[in-house]
Amino acid sequence: MEDRKQVLSCIQPTGNLHIGRYFGALKNWVELQNKFDCIYGIVDYHAMTMPFNPTKLRQATWDVTFNLIAIGIDPDRIFVQSLIPEHAELAWVFNCVTSYGELGRMVQFKDKSVQAQESSKDAFISAGLFTYPALQAADILIYKADYVPVGKDQDQHLELTRNIAQRFNNLVGREYFVLPEPLYTESPKVMSTANPQIKMSASKGEKHSIDVFADPARIRKQIRSAVTDAGETKEGEMSAGVANLFSLLKAAGDSDNYGNLTDDYNAGSLKYVDLKDAVANAVIRVTDPFRAKRSEVIADKKRYKERVKEASVAIRERAKETLKEVKDLVGLLNVK
Repeated sequence: MEDRKQVLSCIQPTGNLHIGRYFGALKNWVELQNKFDCIYGIVDYHAMTMPFNPTKLRQATWDVTFNLIAIGIDPDRIFVQSLIPEHAELAWVFNCVTSYGELGRMVQFKDKSVQAQESSKDAFISAGLFTYPALQAADILIYKADYVPVGKDQDQHLELTRNIAQRFNNLVGREYFVLPEPLYTESPKVMSTANPQIKMSASKGEKHSIDVFADPARIRKQIRSAVTDAGETKEGEMSAGVANLFSLLKAAGDSDNYGNLTDDYNAGSLKYVDLKDAVANAVIRVTDPFRAKRSEVIADKKRYKERVKEASVAIRERAKETLKEVKDLVGLLNVK
């Protein structure tokens, strides 16, 4: 384990675990465990940057934990951010080596601010939403991660983390932090089956996401109601809805039906009902073991909670060591 490269990735405890989130990121998390020294964080501090309910936040944190275990993440690799206070302490140091301009240019701050203001002219925009990239950098750098699995739309976040690391290194006069590299993994961009022009998202409403742990009958119903031909397309170009269904079929690993139905499409004989049934069957096959495992985890959730807490304590030792070294380097005091 010590000889393998360190990989760090995190998830917020918000929204349901839909198939877009699974195929787009979490499926790769499971596979990466066999190649790298991976640790995965549930970043509940980040979930506080938007309006939240304290009771629901705690429950959501455990729900996401159980979901990750159910899809195949090793519970000994999971940590909960709020159990490791060194993240927040390092974030303050990084706030002090990050410029106002850099934070102001972050797309997520702009997008979420606009989203909040569109919902209410009196919307509360927290300072945490503005400064969260410093905490995100702390999440990564505190474990000296070599790689961070990202999509192309997350490049800006990782680039800022690298800038913060380099500025810190310049400040202390040595190459202390490794500059983490993006780990691009092949993953489909799953769109909403109700509106294939937008990404699948729980925040857009139930019709725009298909829960991994939903009853198979519900999954089948949602896929059967998927939009196929919508909007104008160029001659010979597959519509966004049909392309999304083919993407889901491929992501679910049904290569035989993918090939046969692609042939039907090219021949002009494709029946959408056949495509939708094939997608539904494939998705249900993939998710059946997850539903069974989650039931097992929920039935023994006390033990799993303790296991993740113990894992967080063990992972925290790495964070403690990094923070001690950082405080020494920048002239702060340590207890010992």
